[in-house]
Amino acid sequence: MFNRRVVIVGGGIVGLAVAERLARRGAQITLVEKEARWAAHQTGHNSGVVHAGPYYVPGSMKARMCQAGNRSMLQFAADNGIAHRRTGKLIVAVTESDLPRLHALHERALANGAVARLITAAEALDYEPHVRAVAALRIEGTGIIDYVAVANALARLAQANGAELLLNTRLTDIAVTAQNVTVQHFAGVVRADLLINCAGLHSDRIALLAGLTPTVRIIPFRGEYYELREPRRHLVNGLIYPVPDPALPFLGVHLTRMIDGSVHAGPNAVLALAREGYAWGQMNLRDTRDAVTYRGFLHLARRNVRTGAQEIARSFSKQLFAASLARLVPQITRDDIVRAGAGVRAQAIRPNGSLADDFIIQQAPRQIHVLNAPSPAATSALEIARHIATAAAAELSRLS
Repeated sequence: MFNRRVVIVGGGIVGLAVAERLARRGAQITLVEKEARWAAHQTGHNSGVVHAGPYYVPGSMKARMCQAGNRSMLQFAADNGIAHRRTGKLIVAVTESDLPRLHALHERALANGAVARLITAAEALDYEPHVRAVAALRIEGTGIIDYVAVANALARLAQANGAELLLNTRLTDIAVTAQNVTVQHFAGVVRADLLINCAGLHSDRIALLAGLTPTVRIIPFRGEYYELREPRRHLVNGLIYPVPDPALPFLGVHLTRMIDGSVHAGPNAVLALAREGYAWGQMNLRDTRDAVTYRGFLHLARRNVRTGAQEIARSFSKQLFAASLARLVPQITRDDIVRAGAGVRAQAIRPNGSLADDFIIQQAPRQIHVLNAPSPAATSALEIARHIATAAAAELSRLS
């Protein structure tokens, strides 16, 4: 059944993982990516963390795939000579008011199979001598990795198994009929038996182009990073996270020692004015209009006016950003941090304003659409690919 032609849209880590897996199983793969390099957007702008799954609803796709993905991603890195390190991390309660949520997070971590234990403030100092905490949750399985290197390795492996991977290929139209899928792009046409949409920030638009009504709308949120100046990197040994707000999908501003030894701080979360808007000056009128006129976003914004205002203020104020970091490590000051780029998260929002809190994979005849794959999608990329390969096999079998 896998000697069929499959066209994949999107050359981030998920699209490339799907291409590699299906090519290895004998599918004829064509992957189209509009950028000039792999992992140009979400994959190439994240914090490089291999998550261990303490945050996600037990039994959800995120919870299951994160645990399995943690193992398979680190094994893939070891097998392919990709820089990685298993570091563990601390989730810290800064005040007594954080403790109930910290304990609830511990219970969820254990339910998800994570190796997690509550530790005292003194024990937290053994891991991070400069941290502020009244207690902490130690997650042993967390790691750090170079996800761009992973994406490039997946591309090489897919090509070695016969996949056709096309960069600089922006598609212009999709037609799905009972007989096949036709994808038009600036350089030509691809005809296939199955379409798999892994377009990330543009996944809902690709679904619409294919004639499918997506259950969610993608709203772009920019996450801005700073990094510690080199003389201050000693303040952080590994990964330090706050206790997250359960009402939001973001984990809060945190500190991460990267694979190259630098220490990144962030991200915040502000509405991006373009789906690829990595700075306030980058604005796309269509993207902005689609976001601010979507009723789901309007519902969300009304419920989170204060939080949104705080995030915007922190975006413009280095002092406020530094103060957020100082809650975790008091010795950090505004003079210790410098700008370090940004990423844009494809946040799926439902029409009622609720945030999609799990991966969403929507199917139709001859189509599979990955409509929500934010963190921990990079960690879980090989498991998402396994899941999609199973769905693809079922769909292709149905067509036989």
